[in-house]
Amino acid sequence: MLVLGVWRFFSRAFFAARLSTRPCYLVRVSLLTHLLSVFVATNPPAVAVSNEIQRTTGISVTVPDATDPVKQELDKVMIADDEAQDEVDKWIRDNANFFQQGAGQPNAELNKRIRERFVPVRKAYEDFLKRHPDYAPGYLAYGSFLNDLGEEYEASQQYEKSRQLDPKNPAAWNNLANYYGEFSPVTNSFVYYAKAIELDPNEPVYYQNFATTVYLFRKDAREFYGINEQQVFDKALGLYLQAMKLDPDNFPLATDYAQSYYGIKPLRTNDALVAWTNTLAIAHNDLEREGVYLHLARIKMSIGRFDESRGLIAAVTNDNLADLKNRLVRSLHDHEFPQTNEVEVATNAVSLSTNSIPVSTNAPAPIK
Repeated sequence: MLVLGVWRFFSRAFFAARLSTRPCYLVRVSLLTHLLSVFVATNPPAVAVSNEIQRTTGISVTVPDATDPVKQELDKVMIADDEAQDEVDKWIRDNANFFQQGAGQPNAELNKRIRERFVPVRKAYEDFLKRHPDYAPGYLAYGSFLNDLGEEYEASQQYEKSRQLDPKNPAAWNNLANYYGEFSPVTNSFVYYAKAIELDPNEPVYYQNFATTVYLFRKDAREFYGINEQQVFDKALGLYLQAMKLDPDNFPLATDYAQSYYGIKPLRTNDALVAWTNTLAIAHNDLEREGVYLHLARIKMSIGRFDESRGLIAAVTNDNLADLKNRLVRSLHDHEFPQTNEVEVATNAVSLSTNSIPVSTNAPAPIK
């Protein structure tokens, strides 16, 4: 049984698996509200808070007046939410370490402990909303809390209430689009992402989310927009490019865009090489750079540029990439010497065929 403690990562990880290793697909409002709670608690100017949130998360928001008593009341609930999350994170890390040492708390007990820890936070949100039933940010914050707990449907209901109360808040539309992209109807997500972008055309996260959903659900996109698959790819890539235009130094975003070319048949080789080359230019460290080397090597290998591919593979020295590197080394050999591989296969087949012939140990019957 899964430890409930992966609550903070589980729903994201599940969707990320469907998103073909796209870890940054879901930029949840919970991150935004947690930042808000931290910054507002220290009472900086609202403009400074908004600027810091945009710098940290890429999400542009209008921050309510920090002196608003309702906002201050919600801040206290969100701070309690943060404290509970941090405490649970520590429990999970500590328990994992204990298990490695042969100890640790059983999952069932840890799950119970975690659920109990969040009971007062849930009640605080519910009590707040009873006192302030028309306060849209409260529903958005509570929805993020529920989503982190893996209660996605319940979270979507809170997002919907927030959207109805404040239909001009793009975050509510984006979060609902995330939900529909995961649980359907997918076409709702197309409409809701478009609305979020309409409300805030300068937010790269909305374009990235939209691009990923169009790319993954190509059949739905074909039918919804009345276009063919190559045009669906063009639409997704165009949305990625718009996101990158707004956030040009975002390495994970550039990686998402470059990886998208692997799903396009036939491979758009030149575009893929340009995408990975541009991604390389904004890598922050050796691990990111060497990871891009392997992608470039893979693309160049596929078009017969074996020497260049070999050089890129040789430049990878990070142990974390050793398995991928070794796989590419074998793949490069297979691409360079396909006849050798065919001979080996044929030899093995002949050997197998010979071994499969039954050998009789009995003397032949005499002829009468």
